[in-house]
This record gives sequence, structure tokens and C-alpha cells, in this order.
Amino acid sequence: MAATEELTNSNEFVAANGDARECVYQAAIDRMRISLNDALRGKREVVELVLACLLARGHLLIEDIPGLGKTTIAKALAAAVGGKFARMQCTPDLLPGDITGFNIFNQKTREFEFLPGPVFADVLLADEINRATPRTQSALFEAMAERQVTVDNCCRHLSEGFFVIATQNPIEQHGTYPLPEAQLDRFAIKLSIGYPDPENECEMLAAHVGTGTQVRKVATADITPEQLLVLQRHIESVAVADSVRRYLIDVAWATRRHAAVTLPISPRGVLIWQRMGQAWAHLRGRDFTTPDDFQEVAPHVLGVRLSGDFSDPGAIIAEILETVPVPVA
Repeated sequence: MAATEELTNSNEFVAANGDARECVYQAAIDRMRISLNDALRGKREVVELVLACLLARGHLLIEDIPGLGKTTIAKALAAAVGGKFARMQCTPDLLPGDITGFNIFNQKTREFEFLPGPVFADVLLADEINRATPRTQSALFEAMAERQVTVDNCCRHLSEGFFVIATQNPIEQHGTYPLPEAQLDRFAIKLSIGYPDPENECEMLAAHVGTGTQVRKVATADITPEQLLVLQRHIESVAVADSVRRYLIDVAWATRRHAAVTLPISPRGVLIWQRMGQAWAHLRGRDFTTPDDFQEVAPHVLGVRLSGDFSDPGAIIAEILETVPVPVA
């Protein structure tokens, strides 16, 4: 174990290969898993989905009522990867420049200077994103899809590991603007945190007596942003058999033929689904995927994309999955 820790904390993390590489990568993921579970008690499945979304280089949409830990998980994630955390509170008067940044004239130098917005971070929390106007929401399109922004015809690159966690309140709809389908398709998954069970809620109360904080303070991050990029590239090497890949396409076309679905999954959505399945398999300790991996993440991947004449996306997704034959080998 000492050799593994030494390797993880050195530049040899990138050069590791074979069994040593797998051991080091798994140790890094385990440290992040512990940190996030400490921050969000009793929500192991939510933590696994957040980790899978991060490793798949996706973005996360959380739809839930206030006070369940949306900000907590975002701050804990930024601390775990040693990245810069930024938060923006979305309101109707928020402007696109408040997100991307803008040029301002410096009277001393007689030149324009660029003041970067909150997107120039590693983890961005867009709180109550549906309270921003459609014009302002669109400022995130390029950032989420290409990890860059264009301001005054100048393209500026964001962090390679740029990760968005957006939240919206499903209860209070006064003064909100529905997210456009084009933006929903840029999120990898949508999930809800839900209430903790009584035992974990008691532990949470006991842990925060006299601390005044909800996020575990750590002296050092669990991994570095550079190591996170290595992990994300490693996820792409998780094997997807041709029969499993064909299964994804068959499910995608089933959404496109379903009478109740007016907006089915797009090819970009299928690509994200494949990455989520690869990340989910890696979190389960495998270097190959099975149909079960994709079925387990399907409600969250498809749920953020499908729209139509139905009130329960989960029921439609379950129905579609039941009608598509699953490869047995």
C-alpha cells in the first residue's frame, strides 16, 4: 500500500502501467468516493452517479428541493479534485457576460482587459439555473459542449476538466424559464438527491455540532486536476463489445419510434450514454461493459433527454428497455 500511495502522489501516476496502474487508479477513485460519502451521508448511489458523470466528462443536472445537499456535493467534489470552485446564483437579471466574463477598459493602460467569469473554474455550480433567462442560459452552451467561450470574437479555453453541476427546484415554478432541449442534451445525467434516512440525518447533526460547515475540510485534495484527466482518458479504454454497442443503438431507435416520445435521444446522447456506461463499469471494478451497466444508468441519461406526451419518464424508459432484446454474449 505504501508503494501505491507513493506512486499516486508522484508524477509516475501518468506513467503507471499494467496492474500498478489499475491499483493506483482505483485508489484515487476510492479516496474521492470516501470524501463525497463523508460530505453527503447515506447517499451512496448518488455519489456513484456523480463520480460516473465526472469520469465520463459529462455535466450534472440535479432537480430537487432546497436544502438536500446540492451545494455540499459540488463543493466536496471541487475539494476532492483539487480544483477551483465557482458558484453563480441564477436570477432573471443575470446577463451572459456575468457567466463568461467581459472586456473592460483600463484607464491606466489605455487598453481593454478581460475579466473572466465563473466558467473559468474546474467545478461550476449553477444554482437554480432555470431562473436565468433563455438568453443567459445559452451562454453556457459553448462552455458545456466545447469547454471554451467566445467573447468579443475571441475564443478562450476553459479548464480541460470543466464540470458543471446545475440545480433546479421542481416545486417553485414562478419566475422560472424551462431549460431548452439543446441545453438539456448537454447534460450527461439528471438525478435527485432525496431525503436522508433518519440514522444518517442524526449522524449529520452530530457531525456538525460546533463546526458551522457542511463540507469536510481537507489539508490536501484526493487527486490533482491532472490526475483526473488521466482517469477520464482511462475510462475511454473500457471495452464495449459490438453486440452491446448495437444494443445501445436499438434502444435509441426505440425511443425514436415510440408514439409518446416527441423528442428522442440524439446521437450525442448515445455517445454520452456509452461514456456513462464505461464509467459505471469501471466503478464496479471491470475493464469491460455489460448491458446491465447501461440499463442502470439509463433512467438518468435518458430521463434528461426524452420529452413527449407522458408525465413519468421513468415508466417510458422502463417500457422501452423491456421491448428491446438484450444481447446474451
